[in-house]
Amino acid sequence: MTNLVVATGNPGKLKEMQAYLIDSGWELMLKPEELEIEETGETFAANACLKASQVALATGNWSIADDSGLAVDALNGRPGVYSARYGNSDTERIDRLLKELSNQENRQAKFVCAIAISRPDGAIVLQTEGICRGEILYAPQGNGGFGYDPIFYVPEQNLTYAEMTPEMKRSISHRGKAFTDLLQKLPNLQ
Repeated sequence: MTNLVVATGNPGKLKEMQAYLIDSGWELMLKPEELEIEETGETFAANACLKASQVALATGNWSIADDSGLAVDALNGRPGVYSARYGNSDTERIDRLLKELSNQENRQAKFVCAIAISRPDGAIVLQTEGICRGEILYAPQGNGGFGYDPIFYVPEQNLTYAEMTPEMKRSISHRGKAFTDLLQKLPNLQ
């Protein structure tokens, strides 16, 4: 089994990735707590590559990183790479987004997840991206999930992310699609 350092200090994200990679032959571990990587990329893919490469170089291990967020058509892709920094809490982020969309009829949006894997020398050897298209509601619906989940509605499911079971969300979400693609390519790395 090969170590794969997850470029995050968040145990929840490690657990989520482990659920996708359970039978992959990779042993996931958190990056060192003191190692901070500034997300300076202009795209989700750039940030994922930056984090994976820097963590791999710093630890001398294979590394995986993701970057994800919400891109709203009427806002020219905002909040985009700034999704997590669009407010100080989920409630603030949702309120700000709904206020910015208050006069917009076009509520089309997409969640994007970019994933990158780096060799110990910092070279990116695998990249993938998953996208889930949907719409932004006028008010939150559902109690599950986190972040923008209560306002992100997926018409094909007739549910918001926050109304879906974790299993359903994993199967249709941007992150689920990115990991499905990643798992097809992963065996070629070891």
